[in-house]
This record gives sequence, C-alpha cells and structure tokens, in this order.
Amino acid sequence: MRVRKAVLPVAGFGTRVLPATKTIPKEMLPVVDRPAIQYVVDEALEAGIEHIVFVTGRNKGAIEDYFDISYELEDSLKKKNKTAILEQVQQTVLPAGTASFVRQQSPLGLGHAIWCARDIIGNEPFAVLLPDVIVKGKPSCLAQMVKAYDEVGGNIVAVDPVPMERVSSYGVIAPESRDGRLIKMSGMVEKPPMESAPSNLAITGRYILQPEVFGLLADQGKGAGGEIQLTDSMARLMEMQDFFAYEFEGLPYDCGSKLGYFEAVLAFALDNPETAEGARELVKKVAAGF
Repeated sequence: MRVRKAVLPVAGFGTRVLPATKTIPKEMLPVVDRPAIQYVVDEALEAGIEHIVFVTGRNKGAIEDYFDISYELEDSLKKKNKTAILEQVQQTVLPAGTASFVRQQSPLGLGHAIWCARDIIGNEPFAVLLPDVIVKGKPSCLAQMVKAYDEVGGNIVAVDPVPMERVSSYGVIAPESRDGRLIKMSGMVEKPPMESAPSNLAITGRYILQPEVFGLLADQGKGAGGEIQLTDSMARLMEMQDFFAYEFEGLPYDCGSKLGYFEAVLAFALDNPETAEGARELVKKVAAGF
C-alpha cells in the first residue's frame, strides 16, 4: 500500500530549550520566517502525504491555530494590499480534512504518542516525522524514503553517519547488507559504547512503519526513562518483518537543543534569498568580535 498518512508527535515539553518553551510550543519556535513545524509539514507534503496526524498535548493549541485560516489577519493584509505576505500566510493553511489532532494526555513516551494515532492511521503503512529534526535536502528526506519504500516495502528508518566517537549519543543500526543508499538491517542499538557500536549510522527521526507496530505498542512495557519506547516495539517488529535503513541525502538539524536550534536558524538564514547576504555579514561581524 502507498504511504498516505503521517504522524507528527508534538506533545513534548521541549525541556532542552527551556525557558523559551515555557509558554510557546517548541515546534512553534521560529526558524527565520516560519516555525520549525512548518518545515516538517512541508517535507511530509512533498513526499505525497495526504493526511497528517498531530499528536498534541496541553498548551499546544497554537499548532492547530497556525495551520488554520486566520480571518482577521488575512482581511487586514487584503485591505492593506500586502499581496505577497498574504500569499505566504495562506500557504500555511492545511486543506479541510487533511489534518487530525489527537491528545496524548500523559507524557508516556514516543511509542505511546504514536499509539494514540492508531485509529486514524488504520490498517495501512504510515510515516513518522519527529518535529525536533528539520532535514534540509532536495528532494526531501521523506520523499527519498517513500521512493525507496515503493521499491522494497517493509519498514524503513532514515539514517545519517555520525563521527564514531559520538555514537554513544544516538540510536544506531546494525547493517546486514547494502544496495546504494538502502541498507538491510539486522538490528538497532540505543546509545552503544563506541567500542561495541555496530555502525556509525544514526537513526535520524524519520520512519516508515507497517500498522502491525500498533499491536506491539499496545502491550509494550516501559523502557528507557520509564517510558514506552518506539524503538522497543520496532525491535520486536523486526523479528517478523523486513527492516531497512536509508542513508538520505541532506543535512539534519536538531532544533530540540539550543545549539542545534541556533545552527538551523543560521543554515536556513544563509539559504534564504531575503536574508542570505545580511546573515553572512552578521556572522562576519559577530565572529570579528571574538
């Protein structure tokens, strides 16, 4: 079956970037001229996703409002004849019926958040995009994965090579065989010591999963951090179905950390025609002061 639906878990507190996220959802922190979540949604849409399920929590209403029509704002822009800005604002609206919002009432982990979307996803394959990670690439990371999925099926995770001395900070895969950028997996390990890591290919926050994972998540016990971990159910699913990793073309930015967020803002500012020249001058100016 074609991958038509995606789950975006957006219920987290954003503890790594507090106090900025005390009252603002971390997904709504701006990266140049739009919130981080917009880049992730755009990636999903480019990959052909037709319905997005946002798994939200309390104090996350700004996300739902952002993707809705803002009548007062649009009317004001029309009256002031600010056509270009109006078009940009209108492009943020998701068409009626293409988005669903479900609540994760308690912070029980990523696996539980995905499980909350089970009835909307139904019995079909689906994508998962972690909104902390913005991937800069053309075509988009998920579009690359969907193309690979159409060829091999099964389950696919996005991976990105990291320095071997940093593998203990990531979940990494154990490769079995490789065909170009597509890698057949034999396992995955969460934060392994460098000396025993099966590879330096880190899982990057993009997944295509089969619906059988929901049944496993339903009875999944608590794992690391006392939470229901998606990785644990994926490891069980791997015993029954094929799992692949895809080493995508592009650059990932972890907006859930302070330095990662700053790096993302800088990278996208340098890539934006409106801000590129000024951003370069600012970087030189700031660097000269040190």
